[in-house]
Amino acid sequence: MDRQIVHMDLDAFYVNCTLLKMPELAGRPLIIGGISNRGVVTSASYEARKYGIQAAMPTRVALQRCPDAVVIKGDFDLFTQYSNIVNDIISERVPVHERASIDEFYMDMSGMDRFFGSLQFTNELVHRVQKETGLPMSFGLSVNKTIAKMCTNYAKPRGRLQISLNEVQPFIDPQSIRNLPSLGDVTYKLLRRIRIKIIQTLRQVPSDSMQELLGKDGLRLWEKANGIDNTPVIPCTNKKSISTEKTFDKDSQDLKELKALLLAMVEKVAFQLREGNLMCSTITVRIRYTNWDTETMQKKIAFTSSDEVLIPCAYELFEKLYQRRMLLRLIGVKLSGLVRGNQQIDLFQDNIKMIRLYQAMDRMKHRFKNPGLIRRAIGFSMFDHEIA
Repeated sequence: MDRQIVHMDLDAFYVNCTLLKMPELAGRPLIIGGISNRGVVTSASYEARKYGIQAAMPTRVALQRCPDAVVIKGDFDLFTQYSNIVNDIISERVPVHERASIDEFYMDMSGMDRFFGSLQFTNELVHRVQKETGLPMSFGLSVNKTIAKMCTNYAKPRGRLQISLNEVQPFIDPQSIRNLPSLGDVTYKLLRRIRIKIIQTLRQVPSDSMQELLGKDGLRLWEKANGIDNTPVIPCTNKKSISTEKTFDKDSQDLKELKALLLAMVEKVAFQLREGNLMCSTITVRIRYTNWDTETMQKKIAFTSSDEVLIPCAYELFEKLYQRRMLLRLIGVKLSGLVRGNQQIDLFQDNIKMIRLYQAMDRMKHRFKNPGLIRRAIGFSMFDHEIA
């Protein structure tokens, strides 16, 4: 039996959520992102994209291309609220679905076409989302996640496309390799240098050659170019939380050292989130006094895996908890409310150099399998050896 996989994507999600809040901006070039000249574009309306404005572009460059564009700092709480509403609508109707990111969802419809057409069902579901939220949505329906996502990207905006098994290669072969999901800039430039520009050329390269060139990633890329992707739709993560804690050899009340430890802990668990392709919606800080009294406090947040978001939250919780000024014997941090998905550029005040810095740090941590390898200088403390 052929698989029936649907990929659903909320069109220009950040922009359209903002327009629901500020409908007077409809039809104008709109940029969501950093409002300073050092900020970056998180999302752009289709009117702004006509000027070549795209995500991750410095705001100042975007404004040079379109001086009349309106720049608004993103309201991530608003985005999370609408994402949750859409997720609830899908959950009510679909037995197996995966929340791939804040604005993307996968559904496994395999076998359901015996009762009603998968295309008709998905159409009705999209209409329901649009009716209840006012948010436009595109979707692709095909034999696996890769092709379904490519269908969605091809159909945007407000589109839908179904590709059957025997249509897969004719559909993807003439497309640029850039259109393959998860193909990064470095790999794209490498393949272009060896004159691989379209998917048909890529799939004609022997699989062992691709593996020799790029390792396991090369083999996975070759499989995608050949329409092969057995990745399942995963309803939810098996992990409920990610946490770390430290019991001190000697009780302490040195605030500088305690905060340094807390920062290093957050950096550690946030990196584990990103490594697992996860985001969290709750952060919890736990302390234990020298008399064994234990206190815990948590905070709900918009989905994130960003150090820059989580560290201030951890500090805030710690300052609210630690009121007795007694010696502490333990500190712990837990991230919960996990969903699958990569952190998008939601640090609306960050500049492009900061984003690239964090990406480079993560690559080094991943390469050496050591989340404590690189961190802020303030994160080094008397407890340093326990965090690496």
